[in-house]
Amino acid sequence: MPERNVTPIRGLKVGTVVLIVIAVAVIALFSTSFFVVDQTEQAVVLTLGKFSGIAEPGLHFKWPFGLQRNYNIKTKVVQTEQFGFRTAQAGIQTRYEDRTYPEESTMLTGDLNIVDVEWIIQYRITDPKAWLFNLQDKQKTIRDISQSVINMLVGDMTILDVMGSQRVAIEQAGQQLMNETLKGYGLGIEIITVKLQNIVPPVGVQAAFEDVNKAIQDMNRLISEGKEAYNKEIPKARGEADRIVQIAQGYAAERVNKANGDVARFSAVYEEYRKAPDVTKDRLYYEMIEAVFADEQNVELIDSELSNFIPIKNFGTQAGGDR
Repeated sequence: MPERNVTPIRGLKVGTVVLIVIAVAVIALFSTSFFVVDQTEQAVVLTLGKFSGIAEPGLHFKWPFGLQRNYNIKTKVVQTEQFGFRTAQAGIQTRYEDRTYPEESTMLTGDLNIVDVEWIIQYRITDPKAWLFNLQDKQKTIRDISQSVINMLVGDMTILDVMGSQRVAIEQAGQQLMNETLKGYGLGIEIITVKLQNIVPPVGVQAAFEDVNKAIQDMNRLISEGKEAYNKEIPKARGEADRIVQIAQGYAAERVNKANGDVARFSAVYEEYRKAPDVTKDRLYYEMIEAVFADEQNVELIDSELSNFIPIKNFGTQAGGDR
């Protein structure tokens, strides 16, 4: 059998392999030399496994072949954790899972009642380096801290306060305490919202608590009606009191002025009396008689020492006229 010459074929195969290797190397070089950070992210860059910087949104170069690695962290996205319930489908018509999570929501209040509290927290990553390196199980840490804070706050209050007037206070205090605790752990996040969703008593006593809530609502309604009546009547009473006080003050001023006038008149008469006592006595006597009989008709005054009937003063149709 004649021998076959395969040298050209072997040469062709070697060249092809070389070209393929070169192409793969070029593709690997370019594919591992660039990375993209979108607008919602920041990238943590590691050089030979050591932190070397933070990359902002955009296209960036890095050392190829894994000498530098990037880990994109969504620092501009608000993330949510749910406690006591789960959302099965979000959207226009949100649908929740039928399953409950009593291990998360069942709590003991300060007055030794049991209550089911459902809530959510929303947080944003503020330090991508700390988020990437400082803790391993980040989600569990966040959830454990949130549960411990809400349990502590609920345990310091009565069940009626938790279900009613202190909801906002719990949310505000919970946000502050969670941020302080997470800052101590160096997790690199900030809690921006704590929202209590549904607070109900256990199933066996819900009917009784509904009656209590209705009674509280009736009490608040009656208090509001009482305040409304108070705000309506009190200004009216104060106005009437002010009017009476003003009348009394006017009467007092009138009496004082009259008394001052009487004093001035008496002082003037006294000065005249000192000058001419007899004349002043007669004048005062006549003035007194005129004042006494001013409203009388057909009255005649006579001198009791005279034997004849000679009137010295006639109070007739013209009272006070002399004869």
